[in-house]
Amino acid sequence: MTKFLLSLHVLAAIVAVGPVTVAASMFPPSARKALAEPDSERAVSAVRLLHRICRVYGGVGIAVPVLGFATAMSMGVLKDAWLIVSMLLTALAAMVLLALVLPRQEEILEGIGGTAVDTRTTARLAMFTGMFNLLWATVTILMIVRPGSTTGA
Repeated sequence: MTKFLLSLHVLAAIVAVGPVTVAASMFPPSARKALAEPDSERAVSAVRLLHRICRVYGGVGIAVPVLGFATAMSMGVLKDAWLIVSMLLTALAAMVLLALVLPRQEEILEGIGGTAVDTRTTARLAMFTGMFNLLWATVTILMIVRPGSTTGA
């Protein structure tokens, strides 16, 4: 059962977190282009699509910690420091996405429709997106290196 849960956990991470990190990273430069060319339906559509990807796959991403928790329980490692740190960083990444990235994406989308958007908004969004991606990269490294691993890797 552990291998099955671990497989689902890894697949969920790839399928859910991967698209969010890529789409979120592509959003700020695409938004700058759409803000510079508000009449370009292609540029505006691209920004809307990237935001939708972030929202939908961000929601699907809840499966990653749920399956991770189930896997950790099955492995008996719930009290291991590397796992606790990973869970805290995952929660922090979710907070960054929900409180800092998605609201600013929505603000920019509204700005494309007419209200002025300060160029610092896209810069801040890029910074928050970088934080989100760095948190996930750190969690990924902890999942691979995990101190005390018995895999010999």
